[in-house]
Amino acid sequence: MKIEELTISVWASNEEVALLEKLKKPIRLSSLNEHDQFRIQSLIRKDLVIKTGDEDPLVVANENKKPI
Repeated sequence: MKIEELTISVWASNEEVALLEKLKKPIRLSSLNEHDQFRIQSLIRKDLVIKTGDEDPLVVANENKKPI
């Protein structure tokens, strides 16, 4: 079995899934409230969200990964 054949699912809460729906298009991290920023940091660690940039970064949902 090859690594590419494995499908790994990542668990996400209902709140995180709702937040992922907002992130279909890139959004500035600073435009979100503190609670959502905390949730996005969790999603970044789970590799469900991609953060680009250092100062005032953009965040967008990772289309290659889907939560269960």
